[in-house]
Amino acid sequence: MPLTFTLDPSVSPDLRDGILDLWTEVTNEGGAVGFVAPATREEIRPELVRHFVAMAEGRARLLVGHDEDGRVAATAFLTLNTHRLMTHWLWLYTVMVHPRHQGRGYGRDLLAAAEDAARGMNGIEAVRLTCRGGLGLERFYASCGYKEVGRVPGAIRVAPGDERDDVIMLLPLT
Repeated sequence: MPLTFTLDPSVSPDLRDGILDLWTEVTNEGGAVGFVAPATREEIRPELVRHFVAMAEGRARLLVGHDEDGRVAATAFLTLNTHRLMTHWLWLYTVMVHPRHQGRGYGRDLLAAAEDAARGMNGIEAVRLTCRGGLGLERFYASCGYKEVGRVPGAIRVAPGDERDDVIMLLPLT
């Protein structure tokens, strides 16, 4: 069954806990979502709070996908630029699909829903994201229409002696 996506859901304790569980499980299965395994909910919680603050201040929007059982299965945060010369594009952060749902096309569905959300926002002409090199993520994003527009070699230190490229991807909407 496909996921059900909601843009700007009400933040409840169940949603908060669902995102924390998702983020922890994705990280601990090797996902490149800002942490390195092993990670705990307590380590991830402050970053989620930062996202929620940005939402409360109107700087970010949450796209969440629920599975057929109503569990949080996917997320992406659409974050507006605050720099006056860059307000025509937004950032896509914390793009993740629960490991139990991977391989079903839900990642593509999530990106399509994020693109639709961005197209519905006044003045947004492109979506930008970064991804960790060495995992093939740039090939996945390219297959969804994103173009690699830059790369910073060794910018992400996963562990001592294990540096990965920070790959910059862009999806033009016009």
